[in-house]
Amino acid sequence: MQTIEIGQIVETRYNSGTYIGKVIQDKRNFVLIETLAVLEHPTQGDLHNRGQVDGVAFHERKALAEREKFNARKRDTVPFAGDVPTYADSLQDAVQRKKEELQAENTPFNQLSLERIADLEEHYYNKIYTN
Repeated sequence: MQTIEIGQIVETRYNSGTYIGKVIQDKRNFVLIETLAVLEHPTQGDLHNRGQVDGVAFHERKALAEREKFNARKRDTVPFAGDVPTYADSLQDAVQRKKEELQAENTPFNQLSLERIADLEEHYYNKIYTN
């Protein structure tokens, strides 16, 4: 396991998304991270019943907000190498990649996921993209 230090810029998974952030605090097996950018948008739907739409709670998941703090497992956290994109640009890119991935196969799960993402864009993300 690589050493992660306070102040370091890292890449980590949280729930079903991947983020770039700054380490704020060491908490033994976890680190407190401040969100700087989105690398992979969270998966929509029921994570325990992937691909299903009938008889499950189909969750809408927003990406973590800019500067939102979260506890990430150290084992899922690695140093980030490269330039950190702006939060708005990274969110828009991550959403676009997720939509392209879902559009590649026409399934009920993918269609419902695309609807949830469209709702997120309409109600939350479009305001971020334009700032």
